[in-house]
Amino acid sequence: MPTARVIGGGPAGLMAAEVLARAGVSVTVHERMPSPGRKFLLAGHGGLNLTHSENRDRFVTRYGTSAGRIAPMLEVFGPEDLREWCATLGESTFVGSSGRVFPQAFRATPLFRAWLARFEALGVRIERRTLWTGWAGAAGATDANAPADALLITDADGQSSEATADVVVFALGGASWPHLGADGTWVGLFAERGVEVTPLRAANVGVRVEWSEVFAERFAGTPLKNVSLAVRGQPGEPRRGDAMLTRTGIEGGPVYASGAAIRDTLDAGQCVLEVDLRPDLTVGHLTERLRQRRPKDSASNWLRRSIGLDPAAIGLVREAGGGALPSDADAMARLIKAVPVVVAGTMPIDRAISTAGGIAWSEVDENLMLHRMPGTFVAGEMLDWEAPTGGYLLQASFSMGVVAARGALAWLGAESPP
Repeated sequence: MPTARVIGGGPAGLMAAEVLARAGVSVTVHERMPSPGRKFLLAGHGGLNLTHSENRDRFVTRYGTSAGRIAPMLEVFGPEDLREWCATLGESTFVGSSGRVFPQAFRATPLFRAWLARFEALGVRIERRTLWTGWAGAAGATDANAPADALLITDADGQSSEATADVVVFALGGASWPHLGADGTWVGLFAERGVEVTPLRAANVGVRVEWSEVFAERFAGTPLKNVSLAVRGQPGEPRRGDAMLTRTGIEGGPVYASGAAIRDTLDAGQCVLEVDLRPDLTVGHLTERLRQRRPKDSASNWLRRSIGLDPAAIGLVREAGGGALPSDADAMARLIKAVPVVVAGTMPIDRAISTAGGIAWSEVDENLMLHRMPGTFVAGEMLDWEAPTGGYLLQASFSMGVVAARGALAWLGAESPP
């Protein structure tokens, strides 16, 4: 019976393990934490957003510069396949009002428990508290006709041993939420083997803004509802949704979706976000409403009565003007459509939902096998891609797990399961 070792017990690794086991491969999963799937389970606390229901053409664009590499993987295992897979675990799915897809139970726990039971039935061994620390052989290119170097595995007692397998799938994640297992320590080990790795950076993360003490004290934890956000000087359509003001900055869906543009602009110099507080109204419509100001209205009452701004939105407009507000209706309308927010930087990578960067696409073939290490495959956030929240991250991770496993089966000369 052929053997496989999967390094990492997140969605990509576990999906690869299932596909391999279904094809009759003896699979051992090595997970450094006391239990697998910790980030997956935490992500599902507020509702497990598995994937998205939007059309395929739109879906693929969410992967930015990596869309060309990820699109074929979505053909192999796409959103409908993921929903059908959930159903086989006894968890039907539903589409929320935003188009996001959730399990019927909403949380991750019932689905994950059923998945673990499936692994037990398939004979998959999950070795907990086992840490991969490198390879036994010397660094350097591997001969295509030679077996891969043995893996170095350290157990919970600190004892190191060598482990071999016919194929290996690495799915160690990026470097976000390191307390859940993914800390990016694999980067140096792969770099020593000559594998090109783009530096890991925070993605889907809030940004730092140097608010005045008064603004931070009053509005931290307050949402900006239904706003649109653009990065000044960057192409692309504005990102829309709810943003959250924090004591040290701003976060939320529109900020996360603008992450790549924010990083690029910060790298080039100053980054300014332009927040449209009324994206459904034009400057002309806003101006017309603002001209209806009552003589005795204060500035706050003027904005509240005429265009329905709440205190947080009004506070943001004041913050942008250093405490002052335009009295001219047209000037105010233009400000409301593009409130400037100067970004001081992103929040640290350990506060990020995901990471950008990772193993360069040029290092793997279409089956996600490393050119330099035949028989060794990588999947998930270890590769250099990113996507916004909304189900796109999990979908791609599952899809890559399937593709890597099928690639491993092809390498073994085995047949992929349905």
